[in-house]
Amino acid sequence: MKLDKNIQILIVGLGLIGGSYAMGFKRNGYLVSAIDTNAESISFALKNDLIDKGATEPDANLIKQADLCIFALYPHVITNWICENQHKFKSGAVLSDVTGVKSPIVYDIQNMLRPDLEFIAAHPMAGKEVYGVQNSDNAIFRDANYIVVPTDRNTFNAIEMCKAIGETLGFARISSLPPRAHDEMIGFVSQLTHIIAMCLMTCSKSEHLVDYTGDSFRDLTRIARINENMWSELFLLNKDALLTEIKAFSDELDQIYTMLKEEDADGLKEKMRLSTARRALFDKQ
Repeated sequence: MKLDKNIQILIVGLGLIGGSYAMGFKRNGYLVSAIDTNAESISFALKNDLIDKGATEPDANLIKQADLCIFALYPHVITNWICENQHKFKSGAVLSDVTGVKSPIVYDIQNMLRPDLEFIAAHPMAGKEVYGVQNSDNAIFRDANYIVVPTDRNTFNAIEMCKAIGETLGFARISSLPPRAHDEMIGFVSQLTHIIAMCLMTCSKSEHLVDYTGDSFRDLTRIARINENMWSELFLLNKDALLTEIKAFSDELDQIYTMLKEEDADGLKEKMRLSTARRALFDKQ
């Protein structure tokens, strides 16, 4: 199912993901407007036909026209923005997001939201190592996962609409997780991987790594170019789940350390066979 072509879409926050959403919707024939505090971002989006209308402040006319509003903002900004501007939405509007953590914000938003509005969370598992609307590219969704994150406060229609966002933008796989399970999963598959990439770049003091590395090191550290403001906020908001995953990874590393120290070739080979078998599951998809 795809979104109704007659709905009007508002995107709040025109960074890489917000801009890529706008591009994807526009190329599918939707009327798209956007709000971003950066005038250059709005100007770029208008000039490059990513949006039809734009504003640098919470414009009441743009907000009240929206049937669907997607927030591509830092987690700490979303709740305040909705609290201050929810009175401008028309009755029946559906609100969603793209943020990387859910439990710390979803319940607060749903608890303070007007009863005739609905917030349904979602997480596009896509991105680049660059930022800003000027790098927008809806092709990043093509092979990516899209997670709908409902609570028991969400209606069937809103959940289906949220799934339709993923289908309209061309995500390869659409799944669903409740907020806590989402945060635990993301702590492992996304946040821990960024921490590992960071550590690979910071654990060696050599200034000449670039002269000697091969593809394996470059592949492993691709995500080490990191937005420190966004990712530090995500890490801290998901602290408990992330600490659990770091401990599990550290324990696994300790096992391999011991196998090397004790020259346990059979143990190393078994770890390698397990790793190869589990990675093969990704290749099958």
